[in-house]
Amino acid sequence: MKFSSSALGALGASFLLASGAGAIDLVIDDPSSIKTATKAIIANLRAYYTGDKVGDTPGNLPDPYYWWECGAMFNSFIDYWYYTGDDTYNTITIQAMQHQIGDYNAFMPPNQTKTLGNDDQAFWGMAAMAAAENKFPDPTDPKQPSWLSLAQAVFNTQVVRWDTLTCGGGLRWQIFTFNNGYDYKNTISNGCFFNIAARLAKYTGNTTYSDWAEKMWDWELSVGLMSPQYHYFDGTDDKQNCTTINHIQWTYNAAVHMAGAAAMWNLTGDDTWRQRLTGIINSTDVFFNMKDAPNVMFEVACENNGKCDVDQRSFKAYLARFMGYTIKVAPFTSEYILPKLTTSALAAAKQCNAGADQTSCGLKWTQNGVNDGSFGVGEQMAALEVMQVLLYDQVAGPVSEKTGGTSKSDPSAGTETQNQPITFNSITTGDKAGAGFITTLVLIGIIGGAWWMVS
Repeated sequence: MKFSSSALGALGASFLLASGAGAIDLVIDDPSSIKTATKAIIANLRAYYTGDKVGDTPGNLPDPYYWWECGAMFNSFIDYWYYTGDDTYNTITIQAMQHQIGDYNAFMPPNQTKTLGNDDQAFWGMAAMAAAENKFPDPTDPKQPSWLSLAQAVFNTQVVRWDTLTCGGGLRWQIFTFNNGYDYKNTISNGCFFNIAARLAKYTGNTTYSDWAEKMWDWELSVGLMSPQYHYFDGTDDKQNCTTINHIQWTYNAAVHMAGAAAMWNLTGDDTWRQRLTGIINSTDVFFNMKDAPNVMFEVACENNGKCDVDQRSFKAYLARFMGYTIKVAPFTSEYILPKLTTSALAAAKQCNAGADQTSCGLKWTQNGVNDGSFGVGEQMAALEVMQVLLYDQVAGPVSEKTGGTSKSDPSAGTETQNQPITFNSITTGDKAGAGFITTLVLIGIIGGAWWMVS
């Protein structure tokens, strides 16, 4: 079965909605067709990135995109190389990743201090972890830290932020006390830590990482960020000792936990982790239960009501990404995941038919090929990820130190003191709040609607 698919051509502001057949046919069981589609989509996703231009900053996207999403985008570029073998974007990816390393070799660039969240840092850390697992080309400069050590540095800088003063533990959303959101313990920050810890455990075999993954899992369950049915909620206020939970569900929270649980099952072979992983996969039905589009992924909290902000329009990319990862490291999950991925990929491809050259992907895949006119990095990245993971059977699984991994380990990376004085300018209303910024918007704008998407 064939569906017309295409990718983004120019920046969203210049797009004119068009109808008719797109330029690319996606055949889900034909690797060459998938590679053709993803090649077009990533080329146009890359058009949004200006960090490699003279006078711009490598690793930054222009407004309105936040720093964390650029890290997420380069993770997509690493994934693209892994699935297709096309190295077109390796140079700008390496340049961006190295430029944003910052303090402690842990993705803490000084120019992000005023708004740096644990989740923001972690999205860059997960990109470095993917580079190590996928054997992405190592930096040629021996003075540069390895991909693995960058992920280890993110872990090491975050583990010392484990906060037992309230809620019995957990990570706060923001790193520094002067940032708005410091009193919120959100699920994505803690889930990303779990994800990185579990994948580091799988890669290195070091039980310190797996112990912390277990500890984070138990803590999230104990405070209610995760339900016994494996639904993941937005976060909790530590000023109330985490006694109240914002029950809104997002695809990316399920995504990071799914991959972490898959890594833990791969590492241990334990039936407990098999049960947990299966439970997470089953719980994602909330994101695939549209009556008129079964098995097509949608962002349940904001997609139908038109309230998805810039951040949220990228979240489906991470669920698709980590569903693909899960199939590779826990093959027994393929029978549960593949129907969702293949149906979603076809639906996404079918509506990548807008713009001057009919190559822009919209947000809503559930509209039977009708492009909703929402264009941007997030929309394009989501379409890219859900299609390229269909190449899962064309590549080897993520490596470890025992199965061919080449990225150099540094267990002490990032452990130098973080107690140095911090200097920063006055916080202005124009400062970017990063990935977690959505929490404030959600609490103000749509928390009242949380009831309709709680299982």
